[in-house]
Amino acid sequence: MRVGEQSTDPIDQILGEVPVPASLTPEDVRLAVRAVVVHAAEEWPAGPKCRNDGAAYPCRLHRWGRRVLEAHGLNERQIDALVRHGNPFVHVPFPFVLTRPTSARPSAPVTQSPRGQAGRVVAPGVRPAIRPGGTGRPVAPPATRPRWPRAS
Repeated sequence: MRVGEQSTDPIDQILGEVPVPASLTPEDVRLAVRAVVVHAAEEWPAGPKCRNDGAAYPCRLHRWGRRVLEAHGLNERQIDALVRHGNPFVHVPFPFVLTRPTSARPSAPVTQSPRGQAGRVVAPGVRPAIRPGGTGRPVAPPATRPRWPRAS
């Protein structure tokens, strides 16, 4: 059975499809990533089955996760790459914006700071920040979200 086809499973016919939220939140996207990765296909002699619950692939949660990620802006290739990656905690940016090729990006002006540090790129309309009397060592950004271990 393909992803877009209607399931013949009696449970699916009774319960129907899981609805996609009207407005997506970052939590919806995180749950959708987990749904497509954890409920991926596993080959069996009778055909592909859901790796998590043994239902016919794609199960209800896998289909819901795909629909949410498509509504979020990912295409089929990107969703398949998430499934192949196998990490249910991989981060998908919110809001998701398609990246342009580097040659299509507008170049930002390079400014010379008063301390003689050339080559810093500054966005238009923003003043370059001058840090008072630093040692020149790089400073790590503050941790804003937990770093999940990689799935093996």
